[in-house]
Amino acid sequence: MKSEYDLSKMRSRKNPYASMLKKPVTMRLSGDVVDYFKNMAEEAGVPYQSLINLYLRDCIAQNRKVQINWPSS
Repeated sequence: MKSEYDLSKMRSRKNPYASMLKKPVTMRLSGDVVDYFKNMAEEAGVPYQSLINLYLRDCIAQNRKVQINWPSS
């Protein structure tokens, strides 16, 4: 293995995985929801945002729908 490499002649190219990168979003979540996922993430040894992403991805895979029953006035 060389101790030094000449990278000056390399051509740049687009990242082929750029379309698969995660999209940053801002969400407002209840404190108890964040605490729940942070505690679960700590037990699993993963970042809590990754755990939330995995959970939402599982909801997509299982085609889960939210059932909301608002109290009638």
